[in-house]
Amino acid sequence: MKANQTGKLMASLLLPLSIGAVAGMFTSKAIPGWYATLNQPSFNPPNWVFGPVWTTLYILLGISLFLIWKMDVGKERNQAILIFMVQLLLNFLWSFFFFYFKIIGVALADIIVLWIIIVFMLVRFHKLKPVAAYINIPYLLWVSFATALNAAYFFLNRI
Repeated sequence: MKANQTGKLMASLLLPLSIGAVAGMFTSKAIPGWYATLNQPSFNPPNWVFGPVWTTLYILLGISLFLIWKMDVGKERNQAILIFMVQLLLNFLWSFFFFYFKIIGVALADIIVLWIIIVFMLVRFHKLKPVAAYINIPYLLWVSFATALNAAYFFLNRI
């Protein structure tokens, strides 16, 4: 692999992992306090599940970004990268809406838009490099589950 490609791979992996780490720092502070006081849905997984799942998903996101980024520069590739960045931003913001600002309804709206943007990303990635889309199917499935979980928290904890 050329040095340029190695740099792109490292940056592609570090971007989502760093975003996740920052969001995770803010999330972890709310877990023992406010979050623990919420009415929890019956299908809520144990807290220890989230770290390994998100780490794996962020790695897959990074690999898919690399697969697209290393392609020849062009309008389709650049649009795919932009869509990737938008979904990553929405992913990042969700943690702050839910855990830091404690506005579960806004977090729910964010994650619904995130889910839609992920679908757009998968469609665009598939046109360019199908494997880049396929490796993000677990991400779409997890965000689908997280959306249901967020909705349950919203409805169980309305005032």
